[in-house]
Amino acid sequence: MNEARYERVEEARFLLECIGFDAERSNDRSALVLLALLHVRSEDKWSEAKSPMLGTRAIMDWIRDCYDVEYAANTRETIRRFTLHQFSDAMLVQQNPDDPHRPVNSPKWCYQVHPRATEVIRAFGGPTFDTLLQIYCQDVPGLRAQYEAAREMNRISVTLPNGSPLVLSPGGQNVLIKQMVEDFCGYFTPGGVVLYVGDADNKWSVFDKGALGALGVEVDEHGKMPDLVVYLPAKNWLVLLEATASHGPVDAKRYRELIVLFSGSSAGLVLVSCFPSRAIMRKYLAQIAWETEAWCADNPTHLIHFNGERFLGPYGDSA
Repeated sequence: MNEARYERVEEARFLLECIGFDAERSNDRSALVLLALLHVRSEDKWSEAKSPMLGTRAIMDWIRDCYDVEYAANTRETIRRFTLHQFSDAMLVQQNPDDPHRPVNSPKWCYQVHPRATEVIRAFGGPTFDTLLQIYCQDVPGLRAQYEAAREMNRISVTLPNGSPLVLSPGGQNVLIKQMVEDFCGYFTPGGVVLYVGDADNKWSVFDKGALGALGVEVDEHGKMPDLVVYLPAKNWLVLLEATASHGPVDAKRYRELIVLFSGSSAGLVLVSCFPSRAIMRKYLAQIAWETEAWCADNPTHLIHFNGERFLGPYGDSA
């Protein structure tokens, strides 16, 4: 890295320290991510900072092209988890300002420096910087409160089969999960007990560890759980449902993962891929594993059965 680039990175690190980030969030990686989000090259002035909406891959590409620092593809998650998430929590950046309801696995997921932060950063090195920085730091708790209030207003209310209320975070796959809980369960698992519901903000939104344990299922907290787990006591079935908006359908690979994850179950396993619509399901038809079910929220009273000698039931038993 040449001297001009090095100096710009050092300035970005100093800016992050001024805003209140710790050493991990004001290291070279985080400084380069900030520069990318602002499109500030070594020859640019801070007053020329921009605020484009960029995904993680675009951020890494910009750093490579403009600062000659190349991050391996497998570091994308590190940048996302240990820099961008903290930037977001501090209200330095906004996630998906153009579409707050974007699914978590969308290739369009993006980040943009908050307008208030951009105003402060453009003043860096000038006479108004200290004043603007002080006001911004004082206002961050209020900005965060406004953001959380907006999210609260858009949270999704769900009624569990037993009548209990559940609230999920807004957007993403949770719109489909609500339909799975209320519609699929209503039509196809009457008398069923919901043992697990995943949420984009809280993976373990509903988690009946004791009931799963009684069925012989010991879940590793790092295991990739299905989005919804329902137990049917009358038939001793454990129904595992995947929302396509979060993970894709139950393909051959996911089928094996779920069978291993729930290998200790004394209940028969039923695997279901859930889709918002038949049109979306058509995109995944070639991927859906045999001996599974498919359900579309826009046709909630019907199931599509992928081969096998029985309909909506576990395999490997005589029931």
